[in-house]
Amino acid sequence: MRFSIPDRSPRRAAPECQTDAMTTVFTGRIRPFAPSTDIEVEAMAVDDATIVAVGSAEEIRRTYPDAKMVALDGWVMPGLIEPHGHPGFAAILLSDLVVDLRPVVVPRAEDVLAALRTAVAEADGEPVFANGWDSLLQRGLPDPDIRFLDDLAGRVPLVVIHNSGHSVYFNTAAALAAGIDRTTPDPVGASFGRDAEGELTGVALEAAAVEMVVAPMLATAQEHLPRILPAHLRDLAARGITTVSDLSWNRGLDPLIDALRAKGAMPVRLRWYEMSRPGGMPSARGGGDAFFRQTGVKTWSDGSPWVGNIATSFPYLDTPATRALGLEPHHIGRANYTSDELSAIAEPYAAVGWQLACHAHGDRAIDATLDVYAQIIARHGLTDHRFRLEHCGAMTPAQFERAASLGVTVSLFVDHITYWGEVLVDDLFGPEHGGAWADAGAAFAAGHRVTFHNDGWVTPAEPFRNMAVAETRTTRNGYRMPGGSPVTRDQALLAHTVNAAWQLFSEHEVGALAPGLFADFIVVDRDPVTVSSEELAATQVKSTYVAGVRVV
Repeated sequence: MRFSIPDRSPRRAAPECQTDAMTTVFTGRIRPFAPSTDIEVEAMAVDDATIVAVGSAEEIRRTYPDAKMVALDGWVMPGLIEPHGHPGFAAILLSDLVVDLRPVVVPRAEDVLAALRTAVAEADGEPVFANGWDSLLQRGLPDPDIRFLDDLAGRVPLVVIHNSGHSVYFNTAAALAAGIDRTTPDPVGASFGRDAEGELTGVALEAAAVEMVVAPMLATAQEHLPRILPAHLRDLAARGITTVSDLSWNRGLDPLIDALRAKGAMPVRLRWYEMSRPGGMPSARGGGDAFFRQTGVKTWSDGSPWVGNIATSFPYLDTPATRALGLEPHHIGRANYTSDELSAIAEPYAAVGWQLACHAHGDRAIDATLDVYAQIIARHGLTDHRFRLEHCGAMTPAQFERAASLGVTVSLFVDHITYWGEVLVDDLFGPEHGGAWADAGAAFAAGHRVTFHNDGWVTPAEPFRNMAVAETRTTRNGYRMPGGSPVTRDQALLAHTVNAAWQLFSEHEVGALAPGLFADFIVVDRDPVTVSSEELAATQVKSTYVAGVRVV
């Protein structure tokens, strides 16, 4: 039995014979996920962080008679890869510096408000930052406008970040602390809410405006990052993630990463993307190594379905939920940029060879992004560019096919189904559009090397649940989505391993267990290939190894 994945060139060939005592032979029930390899093998030899052989225990022991032997208790598979994360920002939002209001932690509206009141009462006048507000899941939350937050917090600066990260709510004191008032212009591609008189309403939409509001929090967090960033990376490793990308990396964190590496305390590999801006200048290509390097650049074509600003050809439903979001009947969201603006942002980066990644949920945003990509690809005669589309909630089968024909790759946020499946169908878009959300089956059918992700802090880092949900298209409440198509087990497993490595231009390093690749692997408590979807979702990671060394 073979695993059906494309072949690859090894980083370095395995020697015919090895007697170096530095070699380690790991034995157990190993799933390599590699081409031309049995779906299960008994042993894997590792030398100098690199896999040099996989196969039968007898054969490898004979080849490496002086090797250190390590018996692994459980099922062994390649380390998981998070292709769309935000560890730099997530480390802050998930730390003790921020009040955790996420629906997965605080599901009831009354408890959200109680947590905010407690935080303000205990703040001793210091600013309060909270994250995770979501009126679609925490039903009964009030409109968090500036008057409500002023009443709640008074002179204490209060900033509440929406669970999506695409909007924040703030009171008057927080606006003063951030240096924002009615005269502050809207950044390109972002905006501040204003009433009929032009006064701030206490909401900021999209990255550039959000960053202005949370700037005081980011400044305060700097002294805590040596503590909270390593803790977050270790948590990712404990969940089986051995490579994580950051789609909004802050270069100010580079010295901290260098320090962690110098101490041998880097538990994951990091691939990062610069945040592209209007008028931005690309950084130079080159530099970095197998542990830490830039992969590309990232921009945002539209926003979040949960705040009403994704660019679709179809309207939001008129429901109590959409009215609570402040959306007018038949509301249709708009893109952050025109096609010309998006092209102008992307062109300088593409011209020097960076991979482009673009957040796009709505079908109109996806069309606009593909148009820009097609123009850039043709202008520069690009071939193996691997330009990315991120999230792809309302992407259609025809759009998946067009993207594949252009060589554009997709990363899907299938965990939206887990938590918001019913909301998508009943409250926002109906069965036709909401029911087919994050259609991974259609993406694979179009020929994509599809990946899945959890988007930093937005949902818990749960790759195995992603795989299971892509198979069943079922929410955490047991509701099966009325549209879209499921994926196979092979496809689900590849989405967080082989395909993710390829999407990050790292297929020569990680993603499978094969000679020439790094020994990044995990030990789990059940067979990921044969268990049911329900059991796959509940898979527990027993240990994590990076470069042949146990990190968790």
